[in-house]
Amino acid sequence: MMAGSWLLGELRSDAQRLSEPAKAELTAYARDAQRAWREGGETGVAAWLAYMREREVGDIAVVDSRDQSLSGIPLTASERGGLRFQRSLRSGMSFRYGKRMPYVGIPFPDNAEDGRLLIQLPPRLRPGGYWPYLETVLLILIPGLSSFALGLLLFWRVRVPLRALQKQVLAFKDDTRARVDPPLSDRRDEFGDLARSFNRMADQVSAMLATQRQLLNDMSHELRTPLSRLSVALESRMDETALRDRVSAELVRMQALVDDTLALGWQDTAVEKDQLQPLSVVALWDLVIDNACFESGWEKWRFPCLLANEATIKGHLNILAQVFENLVRNAIRHSPADGQIVLDGVCEGGNWHLTLTDQGPGVPVSSLESIFDPFVRLDAARKESGFGLGLSIALRAVRRLEGDMWAENATPGLKIHIRLPASPPV
Repeated sequence: MMAGSWLLGELRSDAQRLSEPAKAELTAYARDAQRAWREGGETGVAAWLAYMREREVGDIAVVDSRDQSLSGIPLTASERGGLRFQRSLRSGMSFRYGKRMPYVGIPFPDNAEDGRLLIQLPPRLRPGGYWPYLETVLLILIPGLSSFALGLLLFWRVRVPLRALQKQVLAFKDDTRARVDPPLSDRRDEFGDLARSFNRMADQVSAMLATQRQLLNDMSHELRTPLSRLSVALESRMDETALRDRVSAELVRMQALVDDTLALGWQDTAVEKDQLQPLSVVALWDLVIDNACFESGWEKWRFPCLLANEATIKGHLNILAQVFENLVRNAIRHSPADGQIVLDGVCEGGNWHLTLTDQGPGVPVSSLESIFDPFVRLDAARKESGFGLGLSIALRAVRRLEGDMWAENATPGLKIHIRLPASPPV
């Protein structure tokens, strides 16, 4: 706008100036008036003015340095007015007078002290005849076209990424693999942020859907076994007491399956930041082993904790209690009769790296990752018990708390590694 305003002023100023041919013609008139004064005095000037009034339209007069007429004929009122507002050849001719021509004062070329020519500018010499059209172009047409082009550019820059996002969102309804690809997802603006947010959401939704499908398939498979046993029991000739015991046992097993599956499904939900709090690992371990001793009949000395009392993590009490309970139950299930389960750890940077080690047979190296998958039971390595959901529930719970979990074989037993954010001591 500043550049356009400057350009408009320059063009307007240039359009108001007399052309060189017009200056030359008016200068020639002043020279003729000077010659008429020198050769014929007032009579010569009067005769020359009569000739000029027939040739040009508008007022014309020849005056001395005191603005007195050199023709012997008094100046008219309009000519006296022209003296007050006369312009030089180098001045700009204003457009504000409309059709009325401005007055131009031209000194005698050879001696300006002798007098000057006062002439109302002939219409044919008026500059800037093209200006109204150029002004319309500069003030209306060019800004209008520029605004239209800028609007189209902005519309295109907004519409193209929005259409790309819309296309992938609509495609996601039918294909959960649909994602927003570069270069849109690589942009460093709001559209790029939106594309990356959509991709993260799509990854989470796809993972949840895949987990749900897998859980439904695995759960239906797990339910077939107790249902089949119930069907066989009902068709057999078992006495009523044995039949009741069998039905009760299978119902307990199915109830446990449903509870564990629901617990696994809930681990996909996020934990709010304000729900996290500093927790003492030692106090949490004491709480968990009290329950474990009651359930298993083990003595408390079989659950040694090698951590210092100041070991503190940031987490959710109920979620972490469930994590350690699942890990301890799993370790008890696969420990020898006189085995121990040891909790140890070290603070690494901003995290506590905890380890929980049992003295069982361990697992094959090729299965160290798959043991965290739902419904995975390594029957060849460990006794068949449960549904294979405990470790999967624990892993998802730890990841909800922005931590991680993995496993390795110890000598003997299995060592579970847990990494959780550290917190200042309580």
